[in-house]
Amino acid sequence: MTVLVQNQQCILRIDLREIRRKAQRILQILRMTKKELSILLTDDSTIAELNEKYLHRARPTNVIAFSMQQGPFSEIAPDILGDVVISVETARRQAQEAGLSLNTFLEKLLVHGVLHLVGYDHEGPEAEVHRMEEREEKILQALRTERTPLHS
Repeated sequence: MTVLVQNQQCILRIDLREIRRKAQRILQILRMTKKELSILLTDDSTIAELNEKYLHRARPTNVIAFSMQQGPFSEIAPDILGDVVISVETARRQAQEAGLSLNTFLEKLLVHGVLHLVGYDHEGPEAEVHRMEEREEKILQALRTERTPLHS
Protein backbone atom coordinates (compact mmCIF):
# COMPACT_ATOMS: atom_id res chain seq x y z
CA MET A 1 0.00 0.00 0.00
CA THR A 2 1.16 3.50 -0.73
CA VAL A 3 0.45 6.40 1.61
CA LEU A 4 1.72 9.80 0.56
CA VAL A 5 1.84 12.52 3.20
CA GLN A 6 2.49 16.17 2.46
CA ASN A 7 2.78 18.87 5.10
CA GLN A 8 1.94 22.39 3.90
CA GLN A 9 1.36 23.94 7.31
CA CYS A 10 3.81 25.47 9.75
CA ILE A 11 1.52 25.74 12.78
CA LEU A 12 2.72 22.59 14.50
CA ARG A 13 5.47 20.10 14.06
CA ILE A 14 3.86 16.88 12.85
CA ASP A 15 5.49 13.46 12.72
CA LEU A 16 4.79 12.54 9.11
CA ARG A 17 6.09 9.00 9.55
CA GLU A 18 3.52 8.44 12.30
CA ILE A 19 0.72 9.91 10.17
CA ARG A 20 1.74 7.51 7.38
CA ARG A 21 1.90 4.56 9.79
CA LYS A 22 -1.54 5.35 11.25
CA ALA A 23 -3.01 5.69 7.74
CA GLN A 24 -1.47 2.36 6.73
CA ARG A 25 -2.99 0.75 9.82
CA ILE A 26 -6.41 2.23 8.98
CA LEU A 27 -6.15 0.80 5.47
CA GLN A 28 -5.20 -2.61 6.91
CA ILE A 29 -8.22 -2.55 9.22
CA LEU A 30 -10.45 -1.68 6.24
CA ARG A 31 -8.79 -4.41 4.13
CA MET A 32 -7.67 -1.81 1.59
CA THR A 33 -3.98 -2.73 1.51
CA LYS A 34 -3.72 -2.50 -2.26
CA LYS A 35 -4.98 1.09 -2.36
CA GLU A 36 -3.06 4.37 -2.60
CA LEU A 37 -3.91 7.20 -0.24
CA SER A 38 -2.75 10.81 -0.20
CA ILE A 39 -2.85 12.99 2.93
CA LEU A 40 -2.37 16.76 2.96
CA LEU A 41 -1.84 18.62 6.24
CA THR A 42 -2.62 22.27 5.78
CA ASP A 43 -3.94 25.45 7.40
CA ASP A 44 -7.34 27.14 7.54
CA SER A 45 -6.68 29.40 4.57
CA THR A 46 -5.90 26.54 2.19
CA ILE A 47 -8.70 24.25 3.35
CA ALA A 48 -11.17 27.16 3.15
CA GLU A 49 -10.19 27.64 -0.51
CA LEU A 50 -10.72 23.93 -1.22
CA ASN A 51 -14.00 23.93 0.70
CA GLU A 52 -15.27 26.90 -1.33
CA LYS A 53 -14.06 25.59 -4.70
CA TYR A 54 -15.25 21.99 -4.42
CA LEU A 55 -18.01 21.98 -1.79
CA HIS A 56 -19.29 25.57 -2.15
CA ARG A 57 -18.90 26.26 1.56
CA ALA A 58 -17.15 29.55 2.29
CA ARG A 59 -15.31 28.59 5.46
CA PRO A 60 -12.51 26.45 6.78
CA THR A 61 -13.33 22.96 7.97
CA ASN A 62 -11.37 20.28 9.78
CA VAL A 63 -11.20 17.58 7.09
CA ILE A 64 -12.17 17.12 3.44
CA ALA A 65 -12.02 13.84 1.55
CA PHE A 66 -11.74 13.61 -2.23
CA SER A 67 -12.61 10.08 -3.32
CA MET A 68 -11.21 8.57 -6.49
CA GLN A 69 -13.43 5.50 -6.00
CA GLN A 70 -16.62 7.29 -7.00
CA GLY A 71 -17.63 9.30 -10.04
CA PRO A 72 -17.25 9.04 -13.78
CA PHE A 73 -13.47 8.52 -13.85
CA SER A 74 -13.11 6.08 -10.94
CA GLU A 75 -12.28 3.20 -13.27
CA ILE A 76 -9.19 4.97 -14.67
CA ALA A 77 -7.07 4.34 -11.58
CA PRO A 78 -8.98 1.88 -9.36
CA ASP A 79 -6.05 1.50 -6.95
CA ILE A 80 -6.13 5.17 -5.95
CA LEU A 81 -8.41 5.59 -2.95
CA GLY A 82 -8.25 9.39 -2.86
CA ASP A 83 -7.06 12.38 -0.85
CA VAL A 84 -7.65 13.39 2.76
CA VAL A 85 -7.00 17.06 3.55
CA ILE A 86 -6.75 18.07 7.22
CA SER A 87 -6.50 21.59 8.57
CA VAL A 88 -4.14 21.34 11.52
CA GLU A 89 -5.22 24.84 12.55
CA THR A 90 -8.90 23.89 12.84
CA ALA A 91 -8.00 20.52 14.37
CA ARG A 92 -6.01 22.21 17.13
CA ARG A 93 -8.85 24.63 17.90
CA GLN A 94 -11.55 21.93 17.89
CA ALA A 95 -9.45 19.57 19.99
CA GLN A 96 -9.09 22.28 22.64
CA GLU A 97 -12.84 23.01 22.53
CA ALA A 98 -13.63 19.30 22.93
CA GLY A 99 -11.09 18.81 25.71
CA LEU A 100 -9.14 16.28 23.63
CA SER A 101 -5.47 16.02 22.86
CA LEU A 102 -4.45 17.08 19.39
CA ASN A 103 -3.14 13.54 18.72
CA THR A 104 -6.54 12.06 19.53
CA PHE A 105 -8.32 14.59 17.34
CA LEU A 106 -5.93 14.17 14.39
CA GLU A 107 -6.44 10.39 14.53
CA LYS A 108 -10.19 10.93 14.55
CA LEU A 109 -10.01 13.24 11.52
CA LEU A 110 -7.76 10.83 9.64
CA VAL A 111 -10.14 7.91 10.26
CA HIS A 112 -13.14 10.10 9.40
CA GLY A 113 -11.59 11.22 6.11
CA VAL A 114 -10.59 7.71 5.06
CA LEU A 115 -14.08 6.41 5.85
CA HIS A 116 -15.52 9.06 3.52
CA LEU A 117 -13.16 7.83 0.81
CA VAL A 118 -14.53 4.29 1.08
CA GLY A 119 -18.16 5.40 0.93
CA TYR A 120 -19.27 6.16 4.48
CA ASP A 121 -21.41 9.28 4.93
CA HIS A 122 -22.80 11.20 7.89
CA GLU A 123 -25.09 13.59 6.02
CA GLY A 124 -27.69 11.04 4.97
CA PRO A 125 -30.23 8.93 6.83
CA GLU A 126 -29.71 8.38 10.55
CA ALA A 127 -28.82 4.73 9.95
CA GLU A 128 -25.92 5.79 7.72
CA VAL A 129 -24.73 8.31 10.30
CA HIS A 130 -24.80 5.62 12.99
CA ARG A 131 -23.02 3.13 10.71
CA MET A 132 -20.19 5.61 10.08
CA GLU A 133 -19.87 6.60 13.74
CA GLU A 134 -19.77 2.95 14.81
CA ARG A 135 -17.08 2.06 12.25
CA GLU A 136 -15.07 5.15 13.18
CA GLU A 137 -15.11 4.21 16.86
CA LYS A 138 -14.00 0.62 16.17
CA ILE A 139 -11.05 1.82 14.11
CA LEU A 140 -10.10 4.41 16.73
CA GLN A 141 -10.18 1.71 19.41
CA ALA A 142 -7.78 -0.39 17.35
CA LEU A 143 -5.46 2.60 16.91
CA ARG A 144 -5.54 3.42 20.64
CA THR A 145 -3.98 0.09 21.45
CA GLU A 146 -0.88 1.17 19.51
CA ARG A 147 -0.95 4.91 20.21
CA THR A 148 2.11 6.99 19.42
CA PRO A 149 2.18 10.78 19.11
CA LEU A 150 1.50 12.43 15.75
CA HIS A 151 2.98 15.77 16.76
CA SER A 152 5.55 17.09 19.19
